[in-house]
Amino acid sequence: MPIPNRLALLALTLLSFLPSARADEGMWLPLLLKQLNEADMRQKGLKLMAEDIYSVNKGSLKDAVVQFGGGCTGEIISDQGLLLTNHHCGYSSIQSHSSVEKDYLTNGYWAMSPSEELPNQGLTATFIVRMEDVTKQVLQDVPATGIAEDARERLVQQHSQQVAQAAVQGTHYRAFVRPMFGGNEYYLFVTEVFEDVRLVGAPPSSIGKFGGDTDNWMWPRHTGDFSLFRIYAGPDNKPAPYSPQNKPFKPRHHLPISLSGIKPGDFTLVFGFPGRTNEYLTSWGVDEIYSLSDPAKVKVRDTKLQILDADMKASDKVRIQYAAKYASLANYWKKWQGEMRGLKRLDAVTRKQEQEARFQQWSTQGDAARRAAYAGLLPEMEKNYRAERDVSLARDYVTEAALGIELMLYANSLLPLADAKNTADRTAAVQKARNGVNGFFKNYSKPTDQKVAAALLALYAENTPPTLLPDYVKALQKQYAGKNGWTAYAEQLYSKSKLTTPESATAVLDEVAKGNVTALTNDPAYQLASAIVTNYRANILPPYQIANDNITLLSRTYIAGLRQMQTDKKFYPDANSTLRVAYGQVAGYEPRDGVQYAYYTTLDGIMEKADPTNPDFQVPARLAELYQKKDYGQYAVDGTVPVAFIATNHTTGGNSGSPVINGRGELIGTNFDRNWEGTMSDIMFDPNQVRNITLDVRYMLFVVDKYAGATRLIQEMTLVGKPEAEGKPAKEGKMKKAKERKMKQKA
Repeated sequence: MPIPNRLALLALTLLSFLPSARADEGMWLPLLLKQLNEADMRQKGLKLMAEDIYSVNKGSLKDAVVQFGGGCTGEIISDQGLLLTNHHCGYSSIQSHSSVEKDYLTNGYWAMSPSEELPNQGLTATFIVRMEDVTKQVLQDVPATGIAEDARERLVQQHSQQVAQAAVQGTHYRAFVRPMFGGNEYYLFVTEVFEDVRLVGAPPSSIGKFGGDTDNWMWPRHTGDFSLFRIYAGPDNKPAPYSPQNKPFKPRHHLPISLSGIKPGDFTLVFGFPGRTNEYLTSWGVDEIYSLSDPAKVKVRDTKLQILDADMKASDKVRIQYAAKYASLANYWKKWQGEMRGLKRLDAVTRKQEQEARFQQWSTQGDAARRAAYAGLLPEMEKNYRAERDVSLARDYVTEAALGIELMLYANSLLPLADAKNTADRTAAVQKARNGVNGFFKNYSKPTDQKVAAALLALYAENTPPTLLPDYVKALQKQYAGKNGWTAYAEQLYSKSKLTTPESATAVLDEVAKGNVTALTNDPAYQLASAIVTNYRANILPPYQIANDNITLLSRTYIAGLRQMQTDKKFYPDANSTLRVAYGQVAGYEPRDGVQYAYYTTLDGIMEKADPTNPDFQVPARLAELYQKKDYGQYAVDGTVPVAFIATNHTTGGNSGSPVINGRGELIGTNFDRNWEGTMSDIMFDPNQVRNITLDVRYMLFVVDKYAGATRLIQEMTLVGKPEAEGKPAKEGKMKKAKERKMKQKA
C-alpha cells in the first residue's frame, strides 16, 4: 500500500503511536523458526511458511542473503547476481577506487555497462548453504566440570574443526562452527564464498551519507545509504578468483522488489548477519561497559576525530585517504554515547541486579543438584569482574589510544621481524611486510598522524592505571614533562623514525633482509611500540584472560540456569556474526515526553534539511532539479518520494545492508541503522524505544533510475506492485511472475 493522502496519513500516523507498537526482541536462528517463531510471525502478518525463509531442499529467502565482506549484509536483487547493500558498507571499496582526479566518494559512480563494473581485491560475498546443530559432536568427551576454560576451549576448537572439515570434504564449500548461549550449544554453518565482487553503482556522498555524523544513529533520517555490487562466478557458476572471463552469478533465489509501500503495523523481516550482542550480561558486566569502557573509548575517539576532521577539511587528499577510517571511528563513537544514555535511562544495572536476586533465590531453594550447580555462581562472578576492572581499562587504552596511532599500529606489525628465529623465517616475514607497504602508506598522512600521536599518547599515559603503564612510557613522561610535552615528543618521534614514509620504511626492511635487524630495533617508533605491546602481553593480557576465562565459564553456567529457571520463555542466542532472522512491524515511537516520531520520511524532508554551508546537508544539483520538476517517475507517492521508515526489529552492527522483507517475501527496504534511543539494545532491550532504520527501496530505485540514469539495472530487477504516481498507474519493471501467469493463460 502506498503512503496515502494527507488526511488518511494523519490517521495512520496516530496509529503508529498506539501502545501495541512495541519492539520485537530476538535474533533467531533460521533453522529453528518453525518450532519457535512461525506461529507468532504469521500472527504478525507473515504470509510465508518457515521453509520459504530457510530451506536446504529448495530455493528460499536465505539464498538471496549474503555476508558482505567481513562485517555487513547484502541481498541479491536480480537473477544476474546484482547485490544491494549500504553505502557505508561499500564505502571502503568506493574509496579504494577514488582519487582526487576520480572522486567517486564525492561524485558517485555508476557502471553504465558490464565492462565498467570494477573489481575489488579481497571483497567477498558469503552464502549460507545450510546450518546444523552439532552440540553433541562438539561436546563429546568434553567434561562438564573440573576442566579449565582454556583447556575446554582447546578441545572444543579441535572437535569443531573436525566437524567442519568432515562437512565439506570433497566439495568447494567452506564451514565453521559457532557457539551459542555462551557455549551451551554449537552450530555448524556450511558456506559458499564468492571472491569476484564488483562495484556497480554508488550515489554521491551527498546522497549516500546525507546527514553525516549529525544524523548518524538518529531518527528522522533522510540518508540514501545504499550501493550496488555484482557477484561474478566461474563458467560452472561456482566461486572463482577474479577473471575477465567470469560471468554474473545465477542465484538460487533473488528478492522481488515491492513498489506497494508500507503502513503502520505491516510485518517486517530483517535477514542478516548481526555482529555481537550481550543480552545475558550480569550487572557487573553492564556496569563495566556503562561506567568504564564506553566512557574511555568515547573520550579517545572524540579526541582523534576532531584532529582528523580538521585535517580532512583542509586537504582533499587527506579527506579521501581518511574517509573510510573516519566513518568507521565515528560510527561507534556515537553509538557508545547513545548506549550509555539508554542504559542510564533504563537503570540497567539495577534491573540486572533484580534478575540476579531472583536467580539467587531460585538457585538456593532448589534440590541439591541445583544448589551445587548455581548457588555460588554469582558471588564468584562478582569477584572476577572486580579483578578485571583495572586491566580491562588498561586494555582499552592500549587498543584505542596507543594502537589508535597509525605509526604504532604499523610498527606493531613489524615486531615479528626482530623475533624471527632463523633466516628463512625472517625472509618470509620481510616479504610479507614489503607486500603491505603500499597498502598502508596509500591512506596515510604523516602530519595528521603526528597530531593524533601527541594527543592520544597523552590520554594513554594519563588514564592507564600507573601500575600497568610501561616503564618506557613513564620515563618519557618525566623526560617530556610540561604543557606541550607529548607534542614535543611526537615531533621528535616523527622526525627520527624511518617508518613514516614508504621509501624509508622499505629501506629499513631491506636492511633487515640483509640481517641488520638493528635498523629496525633502533627505530624510536619500533621501540615505543615494542615497549607498549610487550608490557601489554606481560602485565595486562594474562590477568585479563584469567578473569575473562572465569567469567566465560560462569556465564555459560548462568545462561543455562536462566533457561532452566524460565522454562516458559523462548530464548535466542546472542548475535555472533551468524545468519539470523529478526521480525517486527512498521511503527513510530515517542523518544521523550511530548515528542512523537512518524514512521517514515520523504524527499521533502531532504529539501527542508538542505544547507549548502554544511557538508552534512548539501544536496546535489541533479536531485534538487528532479525535486523542483517533481520528476519522480513510478516512484512517486502522494507527490513526493519515500526515503526511509522505521520498524520494531531487533538489529545490531552487521545488520547494515540487511534486506527488510514484507510478509510476502518481497524487498521493501535495506536496513542501515538504529535509532539513538535504542542503541543499548545490544545489552538490554526496551520495546518502547528500539527501532531499526530502513532505506525505503523506492528511494533507491528513484536514485538509480531517475537521478543516475542507470536504467539498465532497473530492467534486470523484478519489480512487483502497481502504486499510483501522480494519479497514473506506474509502469512495472521486469515482472517474471506476471509473465509466467500470462503464458499459462495463453496455453
